[in-house]
Order: sequence, then C-alpha cells, then structure tokens
Amino acid sequence: MSDPYAPLREKMVTEQLVARGIRDERLLAAMRKIPRHLFVPEHQVDKAYTDNALPIGYGVTISQPLMVAAMTELLNVGPGMKALEIGAGSGYQAAILAELGAEVVTIEKIEPVAEMARRNLSDLGYDVKVVVGDGSLGWPEDAPYDRIIFTASAPSVPERYIDQLAAFGRIVGPVGSRQSQELIALDKSSTGETVMTYHGGCMFIPMVGKGAWPEGTEPPSFPEDE
Repeated sequence: MSDPYAPLREKMVTEQLVARGIRDERLLAAMRKIPRHLFVPEHQVDKAYTDNALPIGYGVTISQPLMVAAMTELLNVGPGMKALEIGAGSGYQAAILAELGAEVVTIEKIEPVAEMARRNLSDLGYDVKVVVGDGSLGWPEDAPYDRIIFTASAPSVPERYIDQLAAFGRIVGPVGSRQSQELIALDKSSTGETVMTYHGGCMFIPMVGKGAWPEGTEPPSFPEDE
C-alpha cells in the first residue's frame, strides 16, 4: 500500500535537512522511512512534518526535525553500538537510533509518556528498552554506553552520564541556562579524559532531576497542550 505521508517526509528531508547541511545518508534514509506523524497526537498530525517542535502532552515536546537530525548526525551512531537516550518523549528519536542499528535504552520520567513511547515503538517493530526514572542520573543498569543523547537542557553534562559512558564514547545534548543553550558533544578517551566541542545555539525544555535543574522548574507552555 502507498503511504500518503511519504511525499511529506521526502519534502521534510530535502527542504529542512539536506538544504541545511545534514549529509549522513543513513540518517536521511531513516528519517525518510520513519512515520513521524505516528509519534504526535492526533490533533497535531497535520503539523508532523513541519519545521517545528510540537507538544505531545504532559509538558513534553517532540523536537524539530532539523534538531533531531543535527543531534543524531553529531552523535555518529554505528550498528551494534549501545545507546542511551535521556527523555523518551513519544519515541521518535529512539526509533531513529534503532533504525541506525543501535541497541537502544531510553529513559522517561513521566510514566504515561513512557507508555506512549513503548506503544509507538512496539507498533513499528522497534525493539527498544523504555524505562521510567530520573533521566538526570542516567541508567546504570545497562552501562556502559557507546553513545548517550539527552534531549532536555542541563546546566552542565551530568557526571553520571560521563561515568556511564564507555571509553571512546560520545555524549550529545543541550547545555546552558534555562533560557538558552549550546549543543555540545563530549568525547571520552581510553583513560577517561573528556573533550567537549560546541555546535551552535539551541532551545530545549529543562531537564528536571537530581543531576540537573531542581524540582519545580516548569517547562514552557504550549497552547495546544492545555
């Protein structure tokens, strides 16, 4: 059966990603394939392939396609790598990592959101471990990880992530104030030393937890999410 959303995905990839510098062909193929409209609420389906972050409920968002692509390209995931995602959301980022061949663990603080991710990923046949917990502390049970990606902002890279990162591993995520952040990549050497590089400004909702912003930090409100 033909997919009526396939032309919209192709347009998204061509006009939003390739035109703005995304070059990883495996990543572009994954984003052409994965039905982003199945990871947003029904009332947002008509916006699924637009150049925007969208609210998915509970103060949580699905990131702008370009930001998903930029972070994933920077993460440089290869087949067989073990990847930890902080902030499952509706499961879209985890699906992309799984499509790229990673063994994925994704952690989500809000149980109904985690259940949404489980359902979406299972419906599409992706074998991803979705767990509930304080993502700012990582997930030591399955460490070490070759790659860690966090999709909510933190004042700095949580130390637990560095502890749970394998030698020659990489962490990608937004670091800065609650008002604006910088996308960073942190690489860990065989001796445990780390090097951080900076890859442009971004804006994410805050990561709330023991290893990031304190409880009570409120994410921005979206009218569609009320």
